[in-house]
Amino acid sequence: MTDPQRSKTMRAVKGKDTKPELFVRRLLHRNGYRYRLHRSDLPGKPDLVFPGRRKVIFVHGCFWHGHHCKRGDREPKTNVSYWRPKIARNRERDERNKARLQDMGWNVLVVWECEVKPAGKLEKRLREFLDA
Repeated sequence: MTDPQRSKTMRAVKGKDTKPELFVRRLLHRNGYRYRLHRSDLPGKPDLVFPGRRKVIFVHGCFWHGHHCKRGDREPKTNVSYWRPKIARNRERDERNKARLQDMGWNVLVVWECEVKPAGKLEKRLREFLDA
């Protein structure tokens, strides 16, 4: 892939309204849960916020947030000296945001991109988190 092609590809990567996030949102809405999106007054702008329950859900992409799975453990093909530290910083930031939210009295759930399907397993996990 040439530099202009890679740049175009990277620009197309979204920070919100990703396919996994939309899948989780639809699943929750279908099950009667209502939420707020990307509240900027909370650390990390959680993807889904349930104010009455004091619960938040982040939907993380495995590669971008350094998940230890098949997809997340992939080695960047180019510019490794940039991407390794970048992903490490993302993980540190995610942990800081999670700790800050918990200190503020919020319960936090992280749903990884690789966990989105099968939907039945995810649905059960989401219900257990939200109804506890």
